[in-house]
Amino acid sequence: QVQLVESGGDSVQAGGSLRLSCAISGYTASCLGWFRQAPGKEREGVAAFGSYGETSYADSVKGRFTISKDNAKNTLYLEMNSLKPEDTAMYYCAANFLRPCTVVRLHDATRTNYWGQGTQVTVSS
Repeated sequence: QVQLVESGGDSVQAGGSLRLSCAISGYTASCLGWFRQAPGKEREGVAAFGSYGETSYADSVKGRFTISKDNAKNTLYLEMNSLKPEDTAMYYCAANFLRPCTVVRLHDATRTNYWGQGTQVTVSS
């Protein structure tokens, strides 16, 4: 079992920044990531972080979002800069035991992922 608890969601204006956190407990997963889901849209993989520190991103967030992990705190982060209204969504933390770890593989493994409860990000224009 892997337990995930997200926090840090908020309402910001376009161009602003937010940092999401995901507190992790339980088994040590080899692949961690962030997803988002906007109303009426499918869940989208945003970024992934592997156990060797490798990262991958969706094209829509490359250069604006950064995924990282603090091993001492066992916490996954998503630093989001230059936020756009289209980034508005519920953001979820996910974990799996995939190797290699990429955002595409984590998305394809949706049914076997562990999930947090989500944190809402709203970006206004």
